[in-house]
Amino acid sequence: MTGTAREAAWAKLNLSLDVLGTRPDGFHDLRMIMQSVDLHDDVTVTLDGTGVCRAETNRSYLPCGADNVAVRAAQVFLERAGLGCGVHIRLHKRIPVCAGLGGGSSDAAAVLRALNRLTGAGFTRTELEEMGAEIGSDVPYCVAGGTMLAEGRGERLTPVTPMPRLPVVICKPDFPISTPELFRRVDARTSRCRPDTEGICAALADGDMPKLARRMYNVFEDVLTRREGEIAAIKSRLLDGGALGAVMSGTGSAVFGLFADADSAAYAKRRLARDYAECFLTETIDRLEV
Repeated sequence: MTGTAREAAWAKLNLSLDVLGTRPDGFHDLRMIMQSVDLHDDVTVTLDGTGVCRAETNRSYLPCGADNVAVRAAQVFLERAGLGCGVHIRLHKRIPVCAGLGGGSSDAAAVLRALNRLTGAGFTRTELEEMGAEIGSDVPYCVAGGTMLAEGRGERLTPVTPMPRLPVVICKPDFPISTPELFRRVDARTSRCRPDTEGICAALADGDMPKLARRMYNVFEDVLTRREGEIAAIKSRLLDGGALGAVMSGTGSAVFGLFADADSAAYAKRRLARDYAECFLTETIDRLEV
């Protein structure tokens, strides 16, 4: 079995993120509104007769063997499909790593979609999402993306009113934030503010984007240290540049702002790009048909 397929792997944003508690399996119960944007990696998947799954990437510091989540996705797919062929994955990365933008998860989901087409396996979207849950918490969402309420570890997905196309500026400071450490900090807090998830859903239903932007909230921002205060500074610069709202995505360290018009977004991006190498002007996109 041979052939090549190409897929785009879109970044995701967390319009809201709440941590509800710790589960018996050690993971956390989450509740969040997630949104895809046009910033994406290019994923090229080729079937061959080697019997080996491997990857190559334009980022030399990323693993290319079984530790790469895209390779793991290929292994899970082939096992579920009962196939013994080899897979070569070429990843052209644009999404920043360690940013809270789901780059690795989206790459894995793109591999699942590509292999489903290449092999003619005919798995449904739900079946691909189930495979994704074996790979990582954000992978089920990234199979089709769009505007979704994600619960549980992130695998329980409920469509909400799609967000209209809006300009988005994403800015990642030059430091990562440890995901396990953030969860430890949240677990140690006895009280916390909660995102208005229902309010965001209502704003989406009403098409009221300023109302939505005012309600964007990420509980992880409450436990950032003084060293990580640059997150708040970037948010302020986005708001000063005309953003309707700004918030950290996932466990960071990327911050994004939603804008009402492209000119304001482009201006804000230019200002931030003077100080930050990883700064992007993009836009929200719709759910994929899978």
